[in-house]
Amino acid sequence: MSSAPQAAPAKPQGGGQPFLSDIKELRRRAREHISQGAVTPGYHADRETVVKLLNEALATEIVCVLRYKRHHFMAKGIHAEGVAAEFLEHAQDEQQHADQIAGRITQLGGAPDFSPDGLATRSHAEYVEGDTLEDMIKEDLVAERIAIDSYKEIILYLGENDPTSRRLMEEILAKEEEHADDLANLLEDLGRR
Repeated sequence: MSSAPQAAPAKPQGGGQPFLSDIKELRRRAREHISQGAVTPGYHADRETVVKLLNEALATEIVCVLRYKRHHFMAKGIHAEGVAAEFLEHAQDEQQHADQIAGRITQLGGAPDFSPDGLATRSHAEYVEGDTLEDMIKEDLVAERIAIDSYKEIILYLGENDPTSRRLMEEILAKEEEHADDLANLLEDLGRR
């Protein structure tokens, strides 16, 4: 009596867990709590805390949009045209980040907080207008540096417990670092003129 060879059990990977759960178990779990959408039993982060952190990041992005928009329209002087265009591009990037963060908050079953009440206190960055072109660039650079550090902390907090939110914040962080580099270069160029 010859029986077909049995497949070897999946070898444990990174966390010591088998690579793939039993298919029947995956299907059973997918049907449980179906109203929770993308949040499955495999989600291990504290959702309430993650939504709070993401709402703070959302407020930060909104404040940055507002500051960049003001700077775009208020940029004056001989070197203002190129700098104003950079401000506008950054404002558009920050708006996209805000939309992405709001989308993730709703995926997690939370509500994105767009309320102007308390926006400045929820934001990690400040809304500082600046009087001169140089002041505006400096204030935007300070805000980008604040976002870089606070987003790094959020990424570390999320770790492996919420890889989707972590990846989103990593992508946004990379863009914020690019913005900071752009602004540092603008500031240096302005100093040479």
